[in-house]
Amino acid sequence: MPIVWIIIAIVIVLILVILVATYNRFVMLRARIDNAWAQVQVQLKRRWDLIPNLVETVKGYATHESKTLEAVVAARSAAVSATTPAESAKAESGLTGALRQLLAVAEAYPDLKANQNFMSLQGSLGETEDKISYARQFFNDTVMNYNIAIARFPGVIIANLFNFKPRESFEAPETEQDAPKVSFEGAPSVASEPAAEEPAAPEAPEA
Repeated sequence: MPIVWIIIAIVIVLILVILVATYNRFVMLRARIDNAWAQVQVQLKRRWDLIPNLVETVKGYATHESKTLEAVVAARSAAVSATTPAESAKAESGLTGALRQLLAVAEAYPDLKANQNFMSLQGSLGETEDKISYARQFFNDTVMNYNIAIARFPGVIIANLFNFKPRESFEAPETEQDAPKVSFEGAPSVASEPAAEEPAAPEAPEA
């Protein structure tokens, strides 16, 4: 066999090896994204499951806050109905805002603030928010690695051949990324500083 055919055969084999390896890598990255999104949904569901009990507890003390309670229920329903990461990000942002309003209501109800069930639910909610934040960051990092891989050469060629599309991240607005926490402790008292003495007016010169 002429040497040129040997070289051509080697090149073809190398191309096939690169093609298979790249394809398998894309499949693995895509599977990691699906797994990471499943973990995000687990933590979101934990938050959704806490909300009905939280609403009922607040309702027992704050019967006049019906609009706030209804807003939380509606926001939870929208979050549960979301299907894509982009839809979920928007819905969860609205839910976070509604929860902030709900927890702020407790400031006007001392008995509610002292309720053990409410305090337990608030603690569980805070822990869940931290887990959501971690799961969201892991998911977004996984999506970023995949999107970069299918955009680089020669991966972009293989991605186009086998229909590997970019995936959405799960980004919450910066103003909504913090957990909806409310401090129930009074603001620290600040001792008032004594007013500075005004300098005495100079005496008028004698005539």
